[in-house]
Amino acid sequence: MSGEHTLLSTEIVNRGIEASGPDAGSPTFSVRVRRRLPDFLQSVNLKYVKLGYHYLISHAVYLATIPVLVVVFSAEVGSLSREELWRKMWEETSYDLATVLAFFSVLAFTIAVYFMSKPRPIYLVDFACYRPSDDLKASNAEFIEMARKSSKFDEESLSFQSRILKSSGIGDETYVPKSVFSTGNCATMKEGRAEASMAMFSALDELFEKCRVRPKDVGVLVVNCSLFNPTPSLSAMIVNHYKMRGNILSYNLGGMGCSAGIIALDLARDMLQANPSSYAVVVSTEAVSFTWYTGRNRSMLIPNCFFRMGCSAVLLSNRRRDFRRAKYRLEHIVRTHKGADDRSFRCVYQEEDGQRIKGLSISRDLMEVGGHALKANITTLGPLVLPFSEQLLFFATLLHRHLFSKSADSANAAATKPYIPDYKLAFEHFCIHSASKAVLDALQKNLELEDRHMEASRAALHRFGNTSSSSIWYELAYLEAKGRVRGGDRVWQIAFGSGFKCNSAVWKAMRRVRRPSRNPWLDCVDRYPVGR
Repeated sequence: MSGEHTLLSTEIVNRGIEASGPDAGSPTFSVRVRRRLPDFLQSVNLKYVKLGYHYLISHAVYLATIPVLVVVFSAEVGSLSREELWRKMWEETSYDLATVLAFFSVLAFTIAVYFMSKPRPIYLVDFACYRPSDDLKASNAEFIEMARKSSKFDEESLSFQSRILKSSGIGDETYVPKSVFSTGNCATMKEGRAEASMAMFSALDELFEKCRVRPKDVGVLVVNCSLFNPTPSLSAMIVNHYKMRGNILSYNLGGMGCSAGIIALDLARDMLQANPSSYAVVVSTEAVSFTWYTGRNRSMLIPNCFFRMGCSAVLLSNRRRDFRRAKYRLEHIVRTHKGADDRSFRCVYQEEDGQRIKGLSISRDLMEVGGHALKANITTLGPLVLPFSEQLLFFATLLHRHLFSKSADSANAAATKPYIPDYKLAFEHFCIHSASKAVLDALQKNLELEDRHMEASRAALHRFGNTSSSSIWYELAYLEAKGRVRGGDRVWQIAFGSGFKCNSAVWKAMRRVRRPSRNPWLDCVDRYPVGR
């Protein structure tokens, strides 16, 4: 029970003056008990560290042999004088034509196999984020007023949503489709297709123009949208709209939550490794009209307050000629799935309420479940990105605790505080999925990040809301609009979503990224960070 209590936080809420009843005229208060994000850096599981080192070794062990061979060869050659080396090579060794040809044939074959088996680097040429038209803007007050005029909510539900919005971290310039405030059903196939096509085609038009790439040049297309999955698929809608080539490899990912953007990147990377000299486009979006809930279940009303319109389109390439114009190179992708646990599986769950109204239910366990998934993900990522000094200190304290936990002196083991790795040494920029203000606050505290590291995430939440799987790209666009990305900088994109999943992508800037001419932040970036 003591472990359970550490995950709970209490809050006293002033509910104002009682208007009627026996307590009329008296101030009323309520006590709210919530689960908070677990201190995951204090309880690292050793198996995830092992998994991270397995990734590191499997990708880099062949490079470790090269320094050893160089050292051995240098020591052998360095012990000989020039005359002795010449005598050994020419006077004491006899060569024939067959031996020389065989030697160079084996050498050429070895070099060819090495370069053919070496994974091609994946470049991010450029990306685009959808900026909806201003007539779709809605302040928090307008949001509640239009929801009231739609006659779909009672006053209690409107009051609950108003309270959520006040503490959400969302500003007054986010975008909401007009269909959700209509008096009829907004979750129709017609409205869903209209919303998705407007977002996807706008982002893709900008992407193709910025990259000077024709749609027919694209060999791989991956689209992810969690809740709206029509037939034909969204990827088929794009192929049809742009008249893409008939042999394009197209994929459509559905139901994978806010972390699906990195899953789509992982799939595109695998497809590019199997198809050299190709372009891949990754489109990440969400249909707000299909996340909209009009019932009275509070756990299902929460998504109404956070999800907003957004879409990103990313162009990836494995063509070596794109090295000079690419913005970033993909370094690592680490994916964590906690779906084997029932609580994790059901913490974000689409279902019908008691009145058979469909909605997305958010469990009270979300913060705790998300913390455990994040803990596993960053522990696996650590050996791939942290400096060796950080890895050594972290692994030494972790091993000390692991060994002591099996000994009789378990009290001393529990008292030994583990070394918390400094992820600020591994990355210059952080793009953390802007789910909500509470989530960002908890992550900043647990990862011991500074305000500047969280600035892009908080700005994206305030300006655009929770745009689901595309949010990490609005955050990277913010960093570019501020002119902060320089050559060699490392960017960490981390997202989490239903399932429950937590996924990370690590990019390295190829050059200094100048302030782009087309960017969703250009007219407002100088107003951020808020309250500076």
